[in-house]
Amino acid sequence: MRYALGVEYDGGGFQGWQGLGPSGPSTVQATLERALSSVADQAITVSCAGRTDAGVHAECQVVHFDSTAERDPRAWTLGVTGRLPPTVCVRWCMPVDDAFHARFSARARRYRYTLVNRPVRPALYRSTMAWERRPLDADAMHRAAQALLGENDFSAFRTVHCQAPHARRNLQDIQVRRSGETVSIEVQANAFLHHMVRNIVGSLLEVGAGARDEGWIARLLAGRDRTLAGPTAAPQGLVFLRPLYPAEWGLPEEVTL
Repeated sequence: MRYALGVEYDGGGFQGWQGLGPSGPSTVQATLERALSSVADQAITVSCAGRTDAGVHAECQVVHFDSTAERDPRAWTLGVTGRLPPTVCVRWCMPVDDAFHARFSARARRYRYTLVNRPVRPALYRSTMAWERRPLDADAMHRAAQALLGENDFSAFRTVHCQAPHARRNLQDIQVRRSGETVSIEVQANAFLHHMVRNIVGSLLEVGAGARDEGWIARLLAGRDRTLAGPTAAPQGLVFLRPLYPAEWGLPEEVTL
């Protein structure tokens, strides 16, 4: 039987998503697989919708796995969560068609980057928000960001370690908003390159702080040169909100297009 899970986690204590074996550093994947294997009484391997880096969080990461163990969705949800550390939980579980794949069936992914914008570093929420001391013009950041919409070559915003065969991605939505001292950047695309969101945020911060003009983002995109873009934003402000799937898979509404 194939199952899909919605998994929530605080990535602060993990070395990213991807499992590196029993002797490697702590990862979300390895932690989840140990809990699933305990409930199933057999070895379980999961595939995820999108790997996250060290320190990055997820509101609803979607994974799938196969098992011959007879457990109902409630038993998977509660049993696995009971074997996970407080920083990880299974939000839901449901059986899916054998053709479903958490990564390849997804049509889009959505992220949110949040930071506190004030002269003094935050004490609360410091593990889930970044900090920028320079005053930011969120409206200017939003206007500049619209140049990224559509299918483009995002070479200027990928890390040199990115292993994707090409840099073309379809960025479907990007919004920059301010609420008091908090600035958030939400972005949705069909897929993302390694560090793409954090590199976009790092460049938008230069615009928001007045160090670069609004047209700079469009010029970076066209130039395809990572060395000219802004620094990579800190990981703790980034949350993988959710992947999105066609309705035909019958997944919960929060992950359905």
